Parts: sequence; structure tokens; C-alpha cells
Amino acid sequence: MNIENTKAQMRKGILEFCILSLINRREMYVSDLIDELKKGQLDVVEGTLYPLLTRLKNGEFLNYRWEESTGGPPRKYYSITDKGLTFLNELQTTWNSLTHSVNQITQSEQS
Repeated sequence: MNIENTKAQMRKGILEFCILSLINRREMYVSDLIDELKKGQLDVVEGTLYPLLTRLKNGEFLNYRWEESTGGPPRKYYSITDKGLTFLNELQTTWNSLTHSVNQITQSEQS
């Protein structure tokens, strides 16, 4: 079994949750998202992020708007929809339950 593969799958599994959480704070451009994810030590490349943002937009969890840029092409800023906020709240509940369960299982022998 390859540990790097497993770690990558774990990160991918929570990426939607992290992206929706960030966009819930404020509208974000892709480079803003990448910067914030890096601050949280989740290194994500544009090639991973764009398909995920498209899926979330197609699922009506995100909207976007174009804004002219002084230093290049127009930028696409993403915002969360009401449906996205409901989904994010469900993910938050699931995350809380999952982390509680995992912590209970993995730390029970150490106590």
C-alpha cells in the first residue's frame, strides 16, 4: 500500500468542504483559494481546483461573476448559494461527527 496515495485521497475527500468553507467567508478568485488552502497546508493546483469549482457550480452550490482586472484578463469570483450553504452545513455536521469518531477510536488506546 502506498502511503502517499492514501494521504492524497484523504486530502481530496475534504477539499469540497474546505473550498465551500472559504468561499462562505467571502467571494474568492481561484488564486485567493489556492493561497488560503496553502496557508492551511493543503497544496492544490489549478488543474485540481477548476474541475471541482465547475462541479460545484453545476450543482448550484456556487455562483460566479466576472470582474475586470487591471493586470490581465477578467477574473471569475465565486460565491456560495443558499443550496451551497445548506450543503456546507451538512458537511460541517458530518465532519464534526467523523472527527469525533476517529479521535475516539484512534485515541482510546492512548488514554
